[in-house]
Amino acid sequence: MIDAITSGLDQVLQWETLGLMIIGMLIGFVVGILPGLGGAVALALLLPFTFAMEPVQGLVFLLSMWIVTGTAGDITSVLFGIPGEATSAAAVLDGYPMTKRGQGGRALGIVLTSSAMGIVFGAIVLGVFITVIRPLVLLLGPPEFFMLVLLGLAFVVTLAGKNLAKGMAMVAFGLLVSYVGSDPSAGLPRFTFDQMYLWSGIALIPVVVGLFGGAEVLQLMLTRSSIANGPLGDTKLTGTMRGVTDALRHWPVVIRSSSIGVVIGMLPGLGGTVAQWISYGQARQTSKNPEQFGKGAVDGLVAAGATNNAKDAGSLIPTIAFGIPGGAATAVLLGGFLVLGVKPGQEMLTTQLGITFSMVWTVIIAGILGVVFAFALVRPLAAMTKISGPVITPILFMFIVIGAYTANNSWGDLLVMLGASVLGVVCLRWDWPRVPFLLALVLGKLLEQYLNLSNTLFGAEWLTRPGVLIVGLAVLATLFLSIRSVHRDHRARLADETVPGPRTRAMQTIGRKK
Repeated sequence: MIDAITSGLDQVLQWETLGLMIIGMLIGFVVGILPGLGGAVALALLLPFTFAMEPVQGLVFLLSMWIVTGTAGDITSVLFGIPGEATSAAAVLDGYPMTKRGQGGRALGIVLTSSAMGIVFGAIVLGVFITVIRPLVLLLGPPEFFMLVLLGLAFVVTLAGKNLAKGMAMVAFGLLVSYVGSDPSAGLPRFTFDQMYLWSGIALIPVVVGLFGGAEVLQLMLTRSSIANGPLGDTKLTGTMRGVTDALRHWPVVIRSSSIGVVIGMLPGLGGTVAQWISYGQARQTSKNPEQFGKGAVDGLVAAGATNNAKDAGSLIPTIAFGIPGGAATAVLLGGFLVLGVKPGQEMLTTQLGITFSMVWTVIIAGILGVVFAFALVRPLAAMTKISGPVITPILFMFIVIGAYTANNSWGDLLVMLGASVLGVVCLRWDWPRVPFLLALVLGKLLEQYLNLSNTLFGAEWLTRPGVLIVGLAVLATLFLSIRSVHRDHRARLADETVPGPRTRAMQTIGRKK
C-alpha cells in the first residue's frame, strides 16, 4: 500500500504530468467562471485530446480540469450572484449579500479556504476508504435512495426559514415543474403542451442560471447601482485574511459539510446539487444564528464551499471501486478510463493501485493549487463589483445567455432562463424563497424514479428494509427539529412584540398620571 501511495505521487510530480495539470486547471478555471458550461460538458470536449496520453497523464489532465471548476464557480457565485456551476448555487445565498455590503474579499476568503479544506478532507477519505467502500454501497438499493431523496426534501423546511407556507408552496411548484416531460414508466408526455422541447423536461442549468444570476442582474439593472457599496477605487480587499480566519474558526462546519459531501457524492445518481442543499440545511439547523442565513451567514458560506469540492472526491469512490459513476461528470470520466485503457473495479484496487493513488494526489494538488490561483485573481475580479450597474450588466447578461445556451445548444433553454429570471425577481421582491423550488426541481425526478424501481423490484416489502427505516427516522427527526425551530422563533417574535419598549412604557406612565 505504501509503495502504491509513493508511486502515485512520483508519477504525478513528473514535469510533463505537472504541465498537463496546469493546462487542465486553466481550462477548468475558464469553464467554472462561464455559467452553465459545466464540468461534465468540458470533460466530454477534452476527452479526444487524451487519446495519445499515458494513463496517468490523461487522468491528471481530466481530473485537474474538473476539480477546479467547482472552485471557480464559487467565485462568480460570491462576486456576481451567478453560479458558475449548478453545484455552486448555495454559495450565492450568503456570499453575494456579503459582496453587496462591500465584503467581497472576506466572502471569497471564506469560500476558498473552506473549499481547500473540503477537497483535502475528501481526498483523504477517498484514499482511506477506496478499498473498503464497495460492500457498503452495494448494500444500498432504490428504496434507500428514495428515502435519501426524501431526506433532502425534508431539509426544505429548514431552508424555508420563517416563510414555511411559502417554502412548501415553492416545493410543490418545483415538483410540478420537475415532472414536465415524458413519463418514465409509461413513456407518455406530461405537461408538454404539444411542444417537442418539453419532451425532455426542463433543463436544470438554465433554471439555476436564471433563478439566481439572471434575477440578480435584472435587479442590478433596475437599481442602476454597482454590485458592492463603496467607491470604484476601494478594492483593497482587506477582509480576505479575515475570511480565511473565519473559515478556520468554523472547522466543525467544514468537517460536517465535507462528510455530507463525500457521502452524498459517492451515492450514484444523487450528485453534488443534492449534497450542497443538504449540507446547507444542516448548517442552518445547527447554527447559533439561523436567522442570518441568506443574509451573509459565515457558517452557511463555509458549508457551501466545503461541500462543493468534497463531493467530487466522494463521487470518485464508486466510479473507481466498481465502475458506477456518482454523477454526470464521473460518467464522462468513466469513458476516459476506457479510452486510456484503465479498467475500474478490481484492477484499480490491485494491479493498478498506483494509478488509483495518482488520482488521489491529483485531487489534493489540483484542488490546493486551484485555490491559490483563485486567491491571486481575487483583487481584479472584486474590482469589477465596483463598476456601475448599467456598464457591467450587459457583460454579465452576455455570460448568462452563453451559459444557458451552451448547456444543451437549444434556444428553448434561453426562454427557460428568462422565465426563471422573472421568477427570481418576483421571489426577491415579495420575499418568496428560491431554494425550495430549486431543490424540489432537482429531486422530483429522482423521487419518482426510485419510487417506481422500489415498487417494481420489491413491491410493498421495501418499506420494511432496515436502511429504509433508519433513513425514515432521520427524515422524521429532521422535520421535527426544523418545525420546532420555526415554532420557537415564532414564539420569540410574539414575545418581543408583547414586551413594551421604552416609548410604550413612557406613554403608559403618562396615561396613568392623567
